[in-house]
Amino acid sequence: MAEVALDGLPRRVSQKQSPAFADYVDEFWRDCAHHWKPSTQKRNWDAIRFDLIPQFGPMRLDMICRSDIIRWRDDCAEGRQAKFNRALPVLAAMLKYAEALGYLRKGANPCRGTPRFKRKAMERFLSPHEYRRLGLALVEAQETHPAQVAIIRLLLYTGARSQEISALQWDWVQPPRLMLPDSKTGPKTIWLCSQAVGILENMSRPEGAVFVFPNAKGSGSINLCTWWGKFRRHCALPDLRIHDLRHSYASIAIKHKIPLATIGRLLGHELPETTAKYAHLADETIAEAASRVSGGLASAIGLGT
Repeated sequence: MAEVALDGLPRRVSQKQSPAFADYVDEFWRDCAHHWKPSTQKRNWDAIRFDLIPQFGPMRLDMICRSDIIRWRDDCAEGRQAKFNRALPVLAAMLKYAEALGYLRKGANPCRGTPRFKRKAMERFLSPHEYRRLGLALVEAQETHPAQVAIIRLLLYTGARSQEISALQWDWVQPPRLMLPDSKTGPKTIWLCSQAVGILENMSRPEGAVFVFPNAKGSGSINLCTWWGKFRRHCALPDLRIHDLRHSYASIAIKHKIPLATIGRLLGHELPETTAKYAHLADETIAEAASRVSGGLASAIGLGT
């Protein structure tokens, strides 16, 4: 009688039995991970293994609620803010896919609206004095570490990301540009100045070589990290990251009155707001120019009187 009474009325869609988070990891990884770049796979797997499984492993997906996310966030407030910020989007993506699989109700993702910790932007710009110090150190290291020195010089002259130069392949070198088939933001063109072209022209290219800067075995690209850690200490710049060379490239461009839109294209930014973080440098340049103009006017007025 109940079936007859309900005939024709909308029925509630049955929901699959929700698995434990730790059991769901393999299913999510199998379906989704192969769509990511290797660097993204490593970063996301580290977040799952070291942060998410220890926190939510035995919990059923449909039992994870917003209060659990907030409690996890509070636990990370002291010393683990960066880890939380990296792991939260991974958890959000996992639970969103769980919705698509029917393990969670649509719109039930508890990560929605959870704020990340606000982090102070890490911006480090080389001063003229530091540029000179770095340049002298590169000259000294030229004989013993020619490949590493060439990479740093190319980073200085192009504003490219570290991996875009250290993993560069000869097929991508098409002066006056580098044609990268893939990068952080997809296919990318890096324009080369005459100094950068000269560096590449002076490099030997053994027959059959794939990488411009191969590792010792020739099986892959060179690893710059260990050498850079020692080199920056030799320069008395222990806080200088390789990525700061990219920031410094942008700051020099701004000082030479190059528009932010053009700088964004040089750096390969996909979104204008990514370049907008350098806007305050442009304000400083304008303020400096205004100060020079007003100083000149003051001198003229003083002479006129």
